[in-house]
Amino acid sequence: MKPLPITHITLYKHGVGYFERHADLSGEEVTLSFRVEDMNDVLKSLAVIDHGSGQVLGVDYATPQSREERLAGNSIRLDERRSLRDLLISLRGRRVRLLLDQQEAFEGLLLGLDELPKRQPLAASPVSLLLDEDERVQTAPLGRVRGVELLDEQAASDLRFFLETARSEETYRQVKIRLTPGEHELSVSYVAPAPTWRVSYRLVADGDAEQALLQGWGIFDNRLEEDLNEVSLSLVAGMPISFIYDLYTPFTPERPQIEEEARVAAGPVEFDRALEERREGMAPPERAAMAMSEAAPAAAPRAKARRAVDRDSLREAAPVDTEAEAMGELFQYRISTPVTVGRGQSAMVPILASDLSYRKDLLYNDSKLSTHPVASLRIKNETGLTLERGPITVYESGEYVGEAILPFTPAGAEFVVPYAVELNVKVYEEHGSSRQIHALSVEGAHVIIEEWRIQQRDYRLSNSADEAFSILVEHLRSGQYELFETMAAVETTDEFYRFAVDVPARGEARLRVKERRLISRREALQRQSFEQWQRYLQAGLIDRGTHERVVALLRLWEEIGDLKRRLQEIEQRREKVYRSQEQIQGNMQALSSSGKEGELRARYVRQLEESETQLAQLAQEETQARTTINRLESEIAERLKTLAE
Repeated sequence: MKPLPITHITLYKHGVGYFERHADLSGEEVTLSFRVEDMNDVLKSLAVIDHGSGQVLGVDYATPQSREERLAGNSIRLDERRSLRDLLISLRGRRVRLLLDQQEAFEGLLLGLDELPKRQPLAASPVSLLLDEDERVQTAPLGRVRGVELLDEQAASDLRFFLETARSEETYRQVKIRLTPGEHELSVSYVAPAPTWRVSYRLVADGDAEQALLQGWGIFDNRLEEDLNEVSLSLVAGMPISFIYDLYTPFTPERPQIEEEARVAAGPVEFDRALEERREGMAPPERAAMAMSEAAPAAAPRAKARRAVDRDSLREAAPVDTEAEAMGELFQYRISTPVTVGRGQSAMVPILASDLSYRKDLLYNDSKLSTHPVASLRIKNETGLTLERGPITVYESGEYVGEAILPFTPAGAEFVVPYAVELNVKVYEEHGSSRQIHALSVEGAHVIIEEWRIQQRDYRLSNSADEAFSILVEHLRSGQYELFETMAAVETTDEFYRFAVDVPARGEARLRVKERRLISRREALQRQSFEQWQRYLQAGLIDRGTHERVVALLRLWEEIGDLKRRLQEIEQRREKVYRSQEQIQGNMQALSSSGKEGELRARYVRQLEESETQLAQLAQEETQARTTINRLESEIAERLKTLAE
């Protein structure tokens, strides 16, 4: 059978590939081999089409069992070194024809092989056979046996099954496509795990030119067990949804066991069949992806005598023959030139070459690289293509100057290539926070205080070079805070403000960024102090009339507080009198009414009379205090109404 070669491959970024095989062939079956771990994806996606006059009858594959599991019920098992001996033992009771030397042959039921002690040679072991023509057992030494003809169909089938199973590899499974007899134009497609394709870029800037060449190379691997010859290749940017679903492993769910019932049905029972347009912010480069070269700082002068890498020579050296196509959320690079890659080999193919406008900037962001700004190229993706994420190597004036990671960038969006650290500029940061009352108002018995929460960050930029620099300082944006008393940002991204700071040669420059957030809180007016309201008056947050009315209320609340403390003192004195009375009454119970005990008893009586007088006085003071409190609370309520008006 003619093999079915791969004619097209589409590789994705999430670990799968789409494979197409096509060939004109004749016959009734085609066999493909897949890794065991690939079978779930193959069974999930396999599509077979006969473009000729034939038909596809079905697809067969081996049940996923180990070799031992598959052979568990097989009657024939052969050892790798003593296959004839094991075959004769396994064929006991089966009809065979033994072919001996000297052209002798016997036919009958095989009784078996009798092994001799280990000291004697295996060839001398007798083979016994019950002959068909009479009731006689014929024996012959194993050494004379030249062949065995199986006359039992089941024995022959078991032997073939053992040999096919032994031949199959544990790591691979065969998929057999059954066809009608005749000629076929067969196409087979499927999805299978495949190493993700990668992309690497080169960015070549020629000195003071305003354009740079962006060149992209797609990298992929052939992990198949066959060579790829003249295969069309597509590389897809983006990530379609994909998952593993176990279709290969047999699954038998457990079912409840129901006991049989003696029941007669009257007849068959049947049921009826039932983002303003999203702003393209400048994607901040990731810290972990920033491969910087401190050996090539942005400000260092570079020799121009030798131009090892330039735009024209690089473009001519690797011409791009790629068609690009947008597919909704995905983007496909179709390599027009057929690709040939040997088994176990990898390859690089050019997929992009475009001149793009750029400008240089020095960007500082403490969360990405502390202390120093980074030399960066700001480029708009005018290629018309979606750029997949990958490493980018930067050349300037023919020399290597640094590396970075190009982020996933759709057509028309801007990307930033931070490629080297500017060591001549050092940045120091200080930050702090404070609070400032913005306004206050009185609502009933409460004061509403509006307060600014203020954050402040100071950037000090020191330049040790003999030339001036303009640094773009990135400051993190917060949706809850607003800028104030700060220079205008020259740019705003989804995450940061960018402030342009000019740093003189051998000098310093400072940037102060202040942000504030208005917070409102509600406090009880009664808990305010005279000193607080005096400060509010001095700060102009309240007028004189409001100040005086609130101070009058605070005095009333202060007086009520004094009275409530007096009530607590009265209660404490009353409890003390009660305890004294209890003690006196206890002492009196043990005294008689005559003699010295009578005199002592009379003195206790006078003490009780005095304590009752004290209790009466305390009750009178308590009544006066509570009356005064009620009057003051009524006055406060009236004053609060006036204050609200």
